[in-house]
Amino acid sequence: MAAPVNDVFFATIPELNARLVKKEFSAEELSRAFAERLEQLGPRYNALALSLKEQALRQAHAVDKDFKSGRLRGALQGIPYAVKDLLSYAGLPTTWGARPYAAQVFDFNATVIEKLNGVGAVIAGKLSMVELAGGGGYRSAAASFFGPGLNPWDRTRWSGGSSSGPAAAVAAGLVPFAIGSETSGSIVTPAAFCGVTALRPTYGLVSRHGAMALSWTLDKLGPFARSAEDCGLILQVIAGKDGQDPGSAGKSFYYTPQYARPLTELRIGFAPADFADRPDAAARPAFAAALDALKVCGVKLVEATLPPFPYGATLSTILGAEQASIFEPLISSGPVDELADPSQIAGLKASLEIPAKDYLRAMRIRRLMQTAIQSMWGELDAVIAPARTGIAPKADQPLGPPPGAASSAKQEPTPHAAPAGFGAIIPAGNLAGLPALVLPCGFADNLPVAIQLVGPPWSENTLLALGREFQTRTDWHKRRPPAA
Repeated sequence: MAAPVNDVFFATIPELNARLVKKEFSAEELSRAFAERLEQLGPRYNALALSLKEQALRQAHAVDKDFKSGRLRGALQGIPYAVKDLLSYAGLPTTWGARPYAAQVFDFNATVIEKLNGVGAVIAGKLSMVELAGGGGYRSAAASFFGPGLNPWDRTRWSGGSSSGPAAAVAAGLVPFAIGSETSGSIVTPAAFCGVTALRPTYGLVSRHGAMALSWTLDKLGPFARSAEDCGLILQVIAGKDGQDPGSAGKSFYYTPQYARPLTELRIGFAPADFADRPDAAARPAFAAALDALKVCGVKLVEATLPPFPYGATLSTILGAEQASIFEPLISSGPVDELADPSQIAGLKASLEIPAKDYLRAMRIRRLMQTAIQSMWGELDAVIAPARTGIAPKADQPLGPPPGAASSAKQEPTPHAAPAGFGAIIPAGNLAGLPALVLPCGFADNLPVAIQLVGPPWSENTLLALGREFQTRTDWHKRRPPAA
């Protein structure tokens, strides 16, 4: 049996699974190859938080026994993966990307890890993140216990936040897939900057038990992977009800592309300005080509816009108030000053001053937003917009505020609505708990750009079917960083 060679590092889950079943290599050999690659190259991108190589080899050895006995558990059996370091792993540090929690250890695994272990997936490591998943608002790529996340396409560029490690690790072929999190943009942004496929599931579909809380009503966990199909296979495993997560929706998910609606029946909303005017000039050709590719898929593109609401300000108020409650002990007792980013320290301290009346007003406005967005789905099956309008910024330059970041004590939503189109789709989608699929769609100045497909709650199969068809007609998701 030959050990895996370089072509496995950018293979999809079905490709790896087929080769494992054929015994071209063992699960232990595959896990060793990825775990060693993660150890060797992860620090190059400041992506590795904790190697679990020894644990992975023991787990893979047991998987090989299952293969030998004919016990097949699905497409993820024997596939290595890694998780963002806000997910607990029993007996070893879970740092939340922040110095005050460097020695934090839990005695249980997060539900997502337990679910993946249950089908024979092999955890190879934990991955870096922006400290506290960006709570308080950060202005520097270096806002992490592990250093600035570096982009595999250009290490002078940022890999995005707050799921910097998962995006970089998948882009560089360090793991076949990774689990990240999003509160407002933390899956969408790094996936776009690093040129990988990623899925933000409907709020409540994936259990957050064992995950650091930043906002109880906004947090979500989702996969970074090589393709839309990979995301569907992963989501089928990690989705499902969990009584240990009060936000669990009690729903399961089955990836069923064979039962997807014909794409010719789908009506996809878009705003021309989102593709022609708002993106950086260098990125506009890639976004225009993505629209053309969708047309070839047979869908009907319909001009549309988000209902006019102050999405960013509303999300900032809710996030600020909830993070203040969650991190009040850290802020009040002083260790907050150990964080790496002064803006984040100031933002967390200021969040303690958000009045309850502002939070309650924001939640009432949020309900109006959700009702208005829900009515949009009477005419549309999904919307398309740029995931980000430009390329990854330089890692050593100050960052603009993350989407929806709370940065001051005065967070009361203003009456000013978001601009027409879908420029506010990240905060709007998170406030409404909507799923989003990020698809690489080309390059600008030799760096990746991506689109996002956003649909109504529980429409993951529709988004994945459309993403899968898009990726049969394009090869952007197959491109590899030159250094990798």
